[in-house]
Amino acid sequence: MVRIAVDAMGGDYAPRNIIEGAIETLRAAPEEREIVFVGDSQAIKKELSKCNASGLPTTIVHASQVVEMHDPPAASVLKKPDSSIAKAMDLLRDQKVDAVFSAGSTGAVTAAACLKLKPLEGIERPALATTLPNLTGTGVLLDAGANSDCRPNHLVQFAVMGHVFACDVLGIENPRVGLMNIGEESTKGNDLTREVFKLLETKNLNFIGNIEGRNVFDGTVDVIVCDGFVGNVIIKVSESLAYTLDKTFRDEIMKSPIRRLGAFLVKPAFRKLRKKVDYAEYGGAPLLGVNGICVVGHGHSSPRAVANAITMAETFMHQNVNEHLVRAIHDADYTPLQTQHKSDRPGIRRRVADRLSAIKGSARARKRPGSALGGH
Repeated sequence: MVRIAVDAMGGDYAPRNIIEGAIETLRAAPEEREIVFVGDSQAIKKELSKCNASGLPTTIVHASQVVEMHDPPAASVLKKPDSSIAKAMDLLRDQKVDAVFSAGSTGAVTAAACLKLKPLEGIERPALATTLPNLTGTGVLLDAGANSDCRPNHLVQFAVMGHVFACDVLGIENPRVGLMNIGEESTKGNDLTREVFKLLETKNLNFIGNIEGRNVFDGTVDVIVCDGFVGNVIIKVSESLAYTLDKTFRDEIMKSPIRRLGAFLVKPAFRKLRKKVDYAEYGGAPLLGVNGICVVGHGHSSPRAVANAITMAETFMHQNVNEHLVRAIHDADYTPLQTQHKSDRPGIRRRVADRLSAIKGSARARKRPGSALGGH
């Protein structure tokens, strides 16, 4: 049975929406999972009674403190050691649960995960991976807000983690990786993006080069790489645009009987479109790169979003995503895990020896008169 620690106090509508969503997953498969609610025990018990959750596999771990949205992320972990976020991470660190879900402060969840769980071996910065719908299916963007300031090697690691996520979770074979920039040319952008471009060209990823904002949803890319500042802006603008378009359509439709009739005829299409762009369908953003499974939900998470986020956490566990991340980061010549296992590839010493041999061979060829490389 999978045990998921749920931060019952995180989110704008906690604990009501959080507990309702978690109970929804239990009713679907009570024999497969157990929910460990972390937070104010009295508030949790009150909501559980409203949900008629008696008989379902639930446990309550009391936490006397709550991290507020205005609390400094790193300081909140140290100053509020008995918070619901901190205690949920303690449970995961001590292997008492298999995963953690929280719709609380993203910064606090990231800080708690880094301090208590530590990053995976070989990974310097964790990243939030957010799934996005596009014209051809679903893609992933990272980082979506965990790191506002990054170095080039951080974004390269995001690219590798995004590749693994796209393969293992989204089921995309050989996903296309694109670097978010202000132009397609390799010379465009700031110092960070220009350096990242050079590094990604050397990796054995399906790197298609720079992409622009217009490519986020057109289906030309499967993995969008950027720092957390840019990524968070993209996510928030996308959510706002989806809401604005939906409301504008509704307002315009109600202006005449003919429009209302037309809307009735295309209602199934509108329903599918709304479902495709609704963040609740994707649940939450996994925090990739920490030694444990953590999923961060939207502050406005509905019960359905919470339920889907818990399902995502279980998918990560069953797919051994963290194991694949570590293997991929440590692979100097990264190869998609589906097609070639690490044991099938030559060791690093062999690769270095082969490379040196090729360099010496080229040098000898240049010295020979009439050679194609350096002849007269």
